[in-house]
Amino acid sequence: MYKDFLNNITKDVKVQLSQEFDRNFERKAFFDREWPQTKLKNSLGSMMLRTGRGRRSIKSKSVTGQITWSSNLPYMSLHNEGGELIVTEKMKRFFWAMYYKAAGGVLYNVKSKRAANTQRNRRLQDEAAQWKALALQKVGAKMTVDQRQFIGWHPQVDLHIRKIVDINLKEVEQHIKNNLKP
Repeated sequence: MYKDFLNNITKDVKVQLSQEFDRNFERKAFFDREWPQTKLKNSLGSMMLRTGRGRRSIKSKSVTGQITWSSNLPYMSLHNEGGELIVTEKMKRFFWAMYYKAAGGVLYNVKSKRAANTQRNRRLQDEAAQWKALALQKVGAKMTVDQRQFIGWHPQVDLHIRKIVDINLKEVEQHIKNNLKP
């Protein structure tokens, strides 16, 4: 009975907290602590939700009363904890590719051969300038990644765990009352 009780709590906590951690991506915050805005302007939307790959990569596992969450993507721990990156040659190639992609999207006026003065073009030119600035960094330069925590301890986590334990305790209490003989 005790093992079932512990397994039920562990299972319920795993499901509830997995849902709450997933909701952090919708909230763009770690429960009530908003994530810092990204410095890069990008047409693809919020930094942590652009492709959804990071969000989908988070898996939970429970073994003997312990629950762990993990991701197979190495950059997700950097986002969750914040920290520094060292610019590599591969990163520079990516930055240049993104620069050419943004700059290549700019539409030009056929007669004047100048970039058309449209909102889309101004956005793409700003984006291209940002990618170019990143691409011009030297290999070995340090870049700071702000913390955008989505998994970890928070007072809300304790609150959810307490609710789940209370519900399970009431179920055990009801089970005992039903099985007591007068």
